[in-house]
Amino acid sequence: MLPPFPAADTLDAPPSWRCIDFISDLHLHEGLPRTTRALANYLASTPADAVLMLGDIFEAWVGDDMRGQPYEADCVRFLADAGRRLDLRIMVGNRDFLLGPDMLAACHARKLADPTVLHAFRLNVLLIHGDELCLADTAYLKFRAQVRSPKWQGAFLANPLPARLDQARQMRDASQMRQHSQTLDTWADVDEAAASAWMQQAGVRALVHGHTHRPGDQAFGPSGAMRHVLSDWDLDHGSPRAEVLRLSDQGFERIKLTP
Repeated sequence: MLPPFPAADTLDAPPSWRCIDFISDLHLHEGLPRTTRALANYLASTPADAVLMLGDIFEAWVGDDMRGQPYEADCVRFLADAGRRLDLRIMVGNRDFLLGPDMLAACHARKLADPTVLHAFRLNVLLIHGDELCLADTAYLKFRAQVRSPKWQGAFLANPLPARLDQARQMRDASQMRQHSQTLDTWADVDEAAASAWMQQAGVRALVHGHTHRPGDQAFGPSGAMRHVLSDWDLDHGSPRAEVLRLSDQGFERIKLTP
């Protein structure tokens, strides 16, 4: 059974916007100094009028009181600099779903709902993180339903910050062990039938999402529709990768960043 399409927010790009950038899956933590610097440099120099961050900005986010930790406080500084200069909007993902209003305010950012329908440059675009439509990953979807419940979140946030950080480290270690036992080809992808149904109900012919770490553009869903999958970022290990998807009056463009 396909998941129902939730009520979507809308974002109407003002006529003054010349281009919009999309990024996701940075998985920021203190072990990624080059990736962190690349993000700070990118935000300080992008010509975009708006940067829409589609989830998993942080590897783990255990509550907005985390923003006072040394590494996270540094991130808040450059995010806030960007938020003062341009329209910065943040959607939560599966790693940072507890990012809330206090962190948004500190970053001079606004919440970007999942899903959101963007109207810009004569296009209608559905924006999602993507995890909710990876229907083959049933174990994750069960976990997602648990941790997105107000009851679970209230109990978790009632714990002291050190205990929450320790639990987050344990969950991250378990996730990394699972990932190491898989290849990218075996990771669950967005279900095409479900995504197509959402696109039709939203009245769009373009879908932008992250989560799957399979960046690319492909025909997808309804006839003539396109899917644009965002890149994950990692400039500290293996083959460096970091990419921005930019939308302007000329359409979509991919911009690769270097360390």
